[in-house]
Amino acid sequence: MSKDYCDIYEHLCALMTKLGGEAGPVMAGFTSLHDASVSEGALSAKVKELIALAIGITVRCDGCIAYHVHDALAAGATREELIETIGVAVMMGGGPSVVYGCEALEAVDQLRGVAAAG
Repeated sequence: MSKDYCDIYEHLCALMTKLGGEAGPVMAGFTSLHDASVSEGALSAKVKELIALAIGITVRCDGCIAYHVHDALAAGATREELIETIGVAVMMGGGPSVVYGCEALEAVDQLRGVAAAG
């Protein structure tokens, strides 16, 4: 049942670009919301990406896991911080979050090199 989170991330980015071409105003609005939500403030961008990852795990979203693991790593999150985030998601989401927490850990290991490269 192994998933390639590098492929999931790249495919999702391509799909969002395509959707942006088809639903430009909606995606422009979403991009503005996203950028404002994860910008530095009282909470760092890294912490905000970790929160988004925890939510992605609890709602069982592969694309959210790929995207927010990638962006958390790019924001400087360590493997240990990501593992603690997975733990919080498991506490909040129960059994299904254990499964998606395992998936998120796999995404961390797969995406660590990708986020460091760019």
